[in-house]
Formats: sequence, structure tokens, C-alpha cells
Amino acid sequence: MSLEVLDAWCSLDITGASGASDPGSNPGASVFRIFTWKNKRSYAAFPRCALPKVKGRVFNTGKPPVSEERQHSLNRSPYQHGDTLPKYKIAVLPGDGVGKEVIEAAMIVLDEIALDAEYLYGDIGWEFWKKEGNPLPERTIELMKETDAALFGAITSKPKEEAQKELAPELRGKGLEYYSPIVKLRQLFDLYANVRPAKAYPGNPLNYRDNINITVFRENTEGLYSGVEYYPVPEELDELLSSHPRYAKFKGKDKAISLRIISEKGAERIVRAAFDFARKNGLKNVTVVEKPNVLRETSGLFVRVARKVHEDYPEIEMWETNIDAQAMWLVKNPENYDVLVTSNLFGDIISDLASQLVGGLGFAASGNIGDDYAVFEPVHGSAPKYAGQYKVNPIATIRATRMLLDYIGEHEKADRLERAIEMVVKDGKVRTYDMGGDAGTLDVAREIAKKYSEQ
Repeated sequence: MSLEVLDAWCSLDITGASGASDPGSNPGASVFRIFTWKNKRSYAAFPRCALPKVKGRVFNTGKPPVSEERQHSLNRSPYQHGDTLPKYKIAVLPGDGVGKEVIEAAMIVLDEIALDAEYLYGDIGWEFWKKEGNPLPERTIELMKETDAALFGAITSKPKEEAQKELAPELRGKGLEYYSPIVKLRQLFDLYANVRPAKAYPGNPLNYRDNINITVFRENTEGLYSGVEYYPVPEELDELLSSHPRYAKFKGKDKAISLRIISEKGAERIVRAAFDFARKNGLKNVTVVEKPNVLRETSGLFVRVARKVHEDYPEIEMWETNIDAQAMWLVKNPENYDVLVTSNLFGDIISDLASQLVGGLGFAASGNIGDDYAVFEPVHGSAPKYAGQYKVNPIATIRATRMLLDYIGEHEKADRLERAIEMVVKDGKVRTYDMGGDAGTLDVAREIAKKYSEQ
């Protein structure tokens, strides 16, 4: 196990006020380098700066808008005096639109849970694309590298032409291209498993049926979302592809090309993750959802790999379906399916369908999980038309928080939070507009926090 040095200094002046700064900026200060173990779980025995003014949040890169209630909770952070190191560091990325509001709701719940954690806010989203030309600033990436996991809100993404028009005037014409920051995070941290549970909570008036409990495993770094696209198509690529007999009719024409990249490694690890999950949870079947009768090479490879992996899990049934047929079967017999596993685009689509069967995007949580890091988020977008109204359902984000707790090993807290969500949904007294109620985003969060504490 080796030490690594964080890219930050902490200076402590004689008054006890502290901040991240260059060691030479305060001549009378006591200066410490900050170290962590590379596994992000243990900390070296170096003095930690007392932080009475910044509530333990050393590496914040921005100040997210918060309500007075949230600010009060920050003011009572257990680390405001810096006398104890937190067990976990969690990156918090509110993003755009309602992302800020649902993250605020999740933090109300986390405050009630009293997780032994330090929350580090990072910049991400459309605002930073417009003014910096980068929706995922390097400072946010560096912040995330020093945390155990991240909780993410939502981002606004727009087509290429609109993205260029909304850049600050001084940034236009400099060759900057917008690329989805959440997709970039998935690839940068190799978060290959996108896990999306679709569970019908008892008493939810939006349930299609009450006995649905499906988990979708979506490969998260390859496929049509790999980001390898061409427009216009370079002549050398056009010439190379012309050797394929079915490409001849496209040669020389005005066109765009997106590559669907499926690797054996990528297919193997997402399928194995799905089977591991099924085994751990005592589930009976895993369904591989592809289209090998048409996409013979890419889907064909995925299915062949899945069959090989299945040999290691003989107690679990493996079914194979085509993506179009699976959409029909999910509507007809959703209760038959335990786990679905598929490639990137197919998983994106089929998981949204599964979510709608159990209440829609207000209930759809997602974990982007790799071998060393994970980002948890609601599936919904930034919903600009609702921004500032505090009306959207925060349960998806609170479910994502539950997944985060499970990921870091806080299983008792995760199970307790799950029960609290179930109680609020079943009770039906506090519901947002999508469920037929008039409660606000933070009202639901407070009620879930209350039920958590009552257990």
C-alpha cells in the first residue's frame, strides 16, 4: 500500500482560520501536505488542519445554491472542527436544472442518516460549457479522484449547433466540441456497469403491475455511445470501408458514421456482473437482450461471450431475446424477468421502458459502477421547464443514494433507507405531482428522512 500526495495544501494561521492555498501565501502559517492511502479508505497520520470556517469541506470548487434549511445542516457538520477524519469522501455534482434540487433533497436525507462522510461539491454541466468551453472541468475530475464515490444530479445536453451558439463569444471558433460529461465520466473512470433497478413499490399508483422487480445491466463504455463518430467522413476512411460489399452504395455520399464497438472484454465483464448480481441476490434468470440476427458481428459477439460466461453459473437460467421482442415481452409479462443485460444503447432504451412500468423517471435510479469507482444518479434529465419550482419527484435520486450506501458497504443504512422509501410511497400522504399529489421536492425528502429516523 503506498502513499499519494493530494494536489492541495492546507495552511493554518494563528487565528485558526484555514483554507486550501499555496504554502507560500501565508508566511506565518503552519503548513501541512495532505496525504491519503491509495485505497481511499485509510489516512496517513499527518496533522489535519482545523477547519472551523469551512465545515470540513476542504476541496470544494463551488458553492451550490442551497436553502436555509440545507445551510443550517451544513453549519452542524460533524467535521467543522477538523478533529476527526471522515470515513468516506463523497463527491456531490448537482449539475443543471432540477439536478440541483434533487441533490438538495438527497442531502437532507443524508444529513438525517448522519453518514460518517465529507461531501465535496464539484462543477459540472451546461453552465461550465457556456462560460469555460468544458462541461466537465479538470478540477472536478481531480476532486473526484480523491473521493470514494459520487452523487450526481442531472445535466443539460443540446445538439452540436445549439451548443456552439451558446458558448461565450470569446470561446467560439476555437474548435471546442461539446461532449456529454456523464458519458465522459463513465469512460474516464471506466464505469462499465450501468445498473438500473426497476422496482414496483407497494401502494404506488403509477405501477403498471405490483409484482415487478427487474434490474437492467447496461454496458456503459462501448457500443454506439463510444463516441467514435465522423462527419464529414474522411476520404481515407471512406476508401477503407468501400472494400465491404454493402458499403458501395454509400461511398462518396454526404453521410455521418457512428461506430458500434463491442469488445470481448466489455461484453464479458458486464455479463459477469449481471450473473454475479443474480447469484448474490438468489435470482432465477438473466436475459441477454441483443439483435444478433441482424447485427451479426457486434450482437453476435456479445451473445457468444454471454453463453461462455453462463457456464460458470449453472444454477441460473439464461434466456436470449432480440431487443424489439424484449420491449413487447416487458409490457406483456414483466414479472417474468429478474435481470436483463445488454449493450449501451439497447440498455438505455430498455431500462427507460422498465422504469415506466414502476412509476416513470421519478423512480428511476442508476449506478455507474467500475472496479474502483462509482457514480450514482437519477436517470432523468435536468428538466429545465421545472427548474426552480421544487416540484419534481426526488425518489429517483434518493434511491440512487441508497445504491451509493450499499456500494460503500453501509448495508444496514441502505436497507433502512429502502424501508423508509417504501413507507412513504405506501402511506401516500406526501406525493409529488407525478403521483397525483401536491407536495414539493423537499417535502418528500423530509418525509423519507423522518421515516428513516422512526425505525
